[in-house]
Amino acid sequence: MTTLTGETFESVDPATGAVVGTHPVHTADQVEAAVAAARDAADWWASLGFAGRAERLARWRAALARRMPELCRVITAETGKPAGDAQLELVLAIEHLAWAAKHARKELGPQRRAPGMLLANQVASVEYHPLGVVGVIGPWNYPVYTPLGSISYALAAGNAVVFKPSEYTPGVGRWLADAFAEAVPEHPVLQLVTGFGATGAALTTAGVDKIAFTGSAATGKKVMASAAETLTPVVIEAGGKDPLLVDADADLEAAADATVWGAFSNAGQTCAGVERVYVHERVYDAFVDKVVDKARKVEAGEHYGPMTMPSQVDVVRKHIDDALARGGRALVGGNGAVGERFVRPTVLVDVPEDCSAVREETFGPTVTIAKVADMDEAIEKANDSPYGLGSTVFSKSRGMELARRLRTGQTAINAPLSFAGIASLPFGGSGESGFGRIHGPEGLREFARPKSIARQRFTAPIALTSFARSKRTEAIVGKLIAKLHGKR
Repeated sequence: MTTLTGETFESVDPATGAVVGTHPVHTADQVEAAVAAARDAADWWASLGFAGRAERLARWRAALARRMPELCRVITAETGKPAGDAQLELVLAIEHLAWAAKHARKELGPQRRAPGMLLANQVASVEYHPLGVVGVIGPWNYPVYTPLGSISYALAAGNAVVFKPSEYTPGVGRWLADAFAEAVPEHPVLQLVTGFGATGAALTTAGVDKIAFTGSAATGKKVMASAAETLTPVVIEAGGKDPLLVDADADLEAAADATVWGAFSNAGQTCAGVERVYVHERVYDAFVDKVVDKARKVEAGEHYGPMTMPSQVDVVRKHIDDALARGGRALVGGNGAVGERFVRPTVLVDVPEDCSAVREETFGPTVTIAKVADMDEAIEKANDSPYGLGSTVFSKSRGMELARRLRTGQTAINAPLSFAGIASLPFGGSGESGFGRIHGPEGLREFARPKSIARQRFTAPIALTSFARSKRTEAIVGKLIAKLHGKR
């Protein structure tokens, strides 16, 4: 929650309403100045090469690891999440930072390519150059892990970064930027701008070479529209309505535990968390019993924190009310589960597939569970969504098969959200979940431009790209291609 006070705004603890920090509202002119300074810093940062950047990123990583309790306190103060959850996201962010710095040379350095028969006299290669300055607009639900999924990879690829954190977590952004400046004091390679939507909008038109945005689909579309004015490319991670499938041969205990964790951890404020579950009819009753038993042991305010963004409380309430009004039943929570700051766990069954609780992103501690005749029906219903971010499958014999049929950017098999912790795997979605990828080799290349180079080793005996090309040469080439490729 934030309160505008002239040229500054306050960040508050969502659990108590206490003010925890005051931050500037950066104007469009100030954002442009930050991008200009980053442009100069980007040249120096790129000139360090992979080894020089890796060494400095290691300093930053060491500071994050050494001062983990300090940063965790800032995360908890601004999001309300328990200290253990704050530490978990920081641990994962550090792992990604380490991977990006270590693998940047391998993934972005010069790579040989086959030139083909017609141009066998050439040496072909491709390498990846930094874009320059990347603008990162971060979310509030995971204010370290998620933005660093772009920042770490952009920095490792050789770019400078201007970071605009959520107005709900500016103190976390300030801490990260200050720690980086201590580790890399030479130039302002990572800069911070704070404020509201207008500050983020200014960043999209301030001359950056790419925008990485995480947030709602509606805001993502506005970012795209603004960036389109200057043909600035974007990476959009815009949430999801992520399904979990439970096959007849699944480990029900593990599946129930993953459902409860995926649905309720971080108060359900997880873009790749579990919001819908489709269960084979043969194990439906046993599975639901296990989920209900586990969900009743989860306490808001103890196992997870408050709703960080106050307006989301109304969304959660609307989805629960709609589900119950349309014939759904709450086995846990339901009526009265939504308080002023906290929402108790809610497990819904018999909810029609066209309800908002099934179709729209709830982003709160609720989950719907539906019975299906088989996994074909589960796949059909899981894929019947405008979103396509994360998914989970529990099956002892068909996990890979089912995972491949789910139209999502990533799938975890027999474990919750495991793809998020594996730094070598790309992360991203399709449809209303956005496009582009962070993490892994694809994440590094997302923040670099490919440069193709062809170098002639010797003069070709047959000149194809010259006005001196003869009719005889054309005839020879025509016959050669017909012989090589004309057979079926």
